[in-house]
Amino acid sequence: MSVVASLISLLSPKANAAVPQPWQIGFQPPASPIMEGITEMHHMLMIIITCIAIFVTVLLGYVLFRFRASRNPVPSQTSHNTLLEVVWTLLPVLILVIIGIPSLKLMFFASKIENADMTVKAIGRQWYWTYEYPEQKLQFDSLMIEEKDLKPGQLRLLDVDNPVVVPVGKTVRVIVTSEDVLHSFAVPALGIKKDAVPGRLNETWFRIEKEGTYYGQCSELCGVKHGFMPIAVKVVSQEQYDEWLNSKKAK
Repeated sequence: MSVVASLISLLSPKANAAVPQPWQIGFQPPASPIMEGITEMHHMLMIIITCIAIFVTVLLGYVLFRFRASRNPVPSQTSHNTLLEVVWTLLPVLILVIIGIPSLKLMFFASKIENADMTVKAIGRQWYWTYEYPEQKLQFDSLMIEEKDLKPGQLRLLDVDNPVVVPVGKTVRVIVTSEDVLHSFAVPALGIKKDAVPGRLNETWFRIEKEGTYYGQCSELCGVKHGFMPIAVKVVSQEQYDEWLNSKKAK
């Protein structure tokens, strides 16, 4: 992690890497290569826009002081300055290039799915998710646990009865679609957000190196219960995944 990332990570939650925290103003700690890239990109942009804001503020203050009416009873008749015009044209172009190159690299990296170890299909419905594991011929629904049924340690509006379970360290291709209206499959800690469109298949991917449960929610307004169709991705060891898979198939 860079020095900048370390400084800005102070604004991120500490208690749980998978869920938002009260008064949180930073990202959740990244749990996938895509989110790591997004976080680094965000830090770089913060530096650039902060420098621009400081420069413009200082320049504005200088102009207000240096060219106030009391010091310039006879205003200047200067109409242009070729050097300044060249500088304020080339400088923004340079800044855009500095921003654009890593931005495009990150965009292509996030959309490039190579050598996936497994595939999960997420189907949005009003108002829950259906998950399919095509290679395993497995399908199940995932519904939010009602508040009255929550057990100690479970999270209101985030925990589900059947989370997505994947093994740690594996590249997972996620195919996203919908059975009815527009939904969106989004998990902030993984840096993924793909619209679920009826009749269309969208793809994304993630790889998680740390076991745990990572939460998201539908992020496309889809009806009266839009806020009640969370996403839970549970990352376990290969042995635990095999046990889970066998128990699911047995049922």
